[in-house]
Amino acid sequence: MAVYTFRKTQFIPTSIDLVWDFISSPHNLKKITPASMGFEVITRDLPKKMYAGMIIAYHVRPLMGIRTTWVTEITHINELKYFVDEQRFGPYTMWHHQHLIEPVEGGVMMTDIIDYQPPMGFLGAIANSLIIRKKLEEIFLFRKTKLEAYFGIQ
Repeated sequence: MAVYTFRKTQFIPTSIDLVWDFISSPHNLKKITPASMGFEVITRDLPKKMYAGMIIAYHVRPLMGIRTTWVTEITHINELKYFVDEQRFGPYTMWHHQHLIEPVEGGVMMTDIIDYQPPMGFLGAIANSLIIRKKLEEIFLFRKTKLEAYFGIQ
């Protein structure tokens, strides 16, 4: 069973404090997720900021409009540097998502590294090459566009 890695980087010409404030709020995830995903946070009374050990549950419609529940845990946080979310229940056999930010000249470099394993073994490998990888590309292209708009990048 293969584990795949998906990596995206994005330069944001603003302060690390502003980027961290945005990405560390669980309330902002829906803002940077395509509407076609049917993304809805179902955990109630979420705090303004993530913390290690935090559990967040969502409904998503990743394929063909079929709704599924996805539960993640924020497993690691290093303020102004990174946080990690891991799937506890959901559509993947394994999902480990690192959200890294670092100050660079003129702004912040944001890097997402996702290590994941689709379900269903061989069929999951086929689904990854035909559907899943392309869907991740679409989601992160949407996210890039939304973050550029949010931070006023032309």
